[in-house]
Amino acid sequence: MISTDPIEVNTKFAKEHEADFPILSDVAKEIGTKYGVLGMTGMAKRWTFYIDPDGKILHIDTGVKPASSGADMVARLAELKIAKRK
Repeated sequence: MISTDPIEVNTKFAKEHEADFPILSDVAKEIGTKYGVLGMTGMAKRWTFYIDPDGKILHIDTGVKPASSGADMVARLAELKIAKRK
């Protein structure tokens, strides 16, 4: 996950939500700019990029819904035939 928030904000978010994944702080907005996800206000849009081990983008979800994003990701990974982690 990448956020334009500072690392302190991302760390607090991760602790509050018991996140078991890393959150990258892109305060300079370099990655957001390269992926084209910055909105008019400079905030990152909630998009999910599915990237294979070779760096190829397999799918971009531009309609992320926070309430269902976990289940949506699991379904998309299954569609892309990405094996579950053991």
